[in-house]
Amino acid sequence: MQEDLCPDHAHAHPPLCIILLAHSLVSQLRFYKILNDEITLNDTWKDDPEYRDLSRMLEKEWVAFGLVRLSYFFLVFIFSLLSTAAVVYTVASVYAAKQITFKKIMSVVPRVWKRLMVTFFWCFALFFVYNAVAVGLLIVWLITVRQFSVGPALGIALAASALGIALVVILLILSVVGLVYVTMIWQMASVISVLEDVYGRKAMLKSKELIKGKMGLSVWRFLGVLVCSMLVQAPFESLVVLDLVPNGVRIGVGLVCLLLLSMLVLFDLVVQTVIYFVCKSYHHENIDSSFLSDHLEGCLGDCPP
Repeated sequence: MQEDLCPDHAHAHPPLCIILLAHSLVSQLRFYKILNDEITLNDTWKDDPEYRDLSRMLEKEWVAFGLVRLSYFFLVFIFSLLSTAAVVYTVASVYAAKQITFKKIMSVVPRVWKRLMVTFFWCFALFFVYNAVAVGLLIVWLITVRQFSVGPALGIALAASALGIALVVILLILSVVGLVYVTMIWQMASVISVLEDVYGRKAMLKSKELIKGKMGLSVWRFLGVLVCSMLVQAPFESLVVLDLVPNGVRIGVGLVCLLLLSMLVLFDLVVQTVIYFVCKSYHHENIDSSFLSDHLEGCLGDCPP
């Protein structure tokens, strides 16, 4: 008998979701504290000894804020890889009719860790290059528009400004669309890195080919998860972070948001894996259950890869 899907890998998600919500709470509280100290500093005379004390305190607060952010990204990176490996392996095991246990799933993670990490860094490099090019084009365009806007003819200057604003909006929309597309490639590449023998750049290229034809399904999944995450984040921000309700209500809302976010992360990773099989079927790539089973056993080290 196969064990239930959720209990085996649900342990991977609460830590990740706790980190996400805790970071939102801690970072915003520290940011509000820094903002208040900045306002107090601006209202204090520079010759006042309190000014120097506030300056030193603000420097320490900014350093602490940066360390919190750095720790957050590191922990999210670790637990997101853990969650991805666990869920993808579990869904594939269910598809291949393999018996799964929590011990088996956890033993898979170290074996696919390297592949997932290489894929992550390739996708991160793609994100970095994409954003650098987008920001560079935007800066060049703004400089060009500014040069035409300071001309002697008022009509030409106004027309150039209007055209510049319109094109900036178009560039921003195209940039967001591109980021969504790169994100979908990254997510599919992560699934491929677990279920196939390719990773890194090759996994990204294969991901790009797989999502063709099922782009609409991938986009709807991405937008649906994004909207749901915003719906979970909104009450957490307004009721827990801002401290507008009694502590008992804050704790209750925080626990509910944690539960909903855990379910959302689990649902998203499961759907990502299912979409992988859908895309494989759409491109007439036969999914041999016995071959998939052998590959999963190879991840465990039970048979030669």
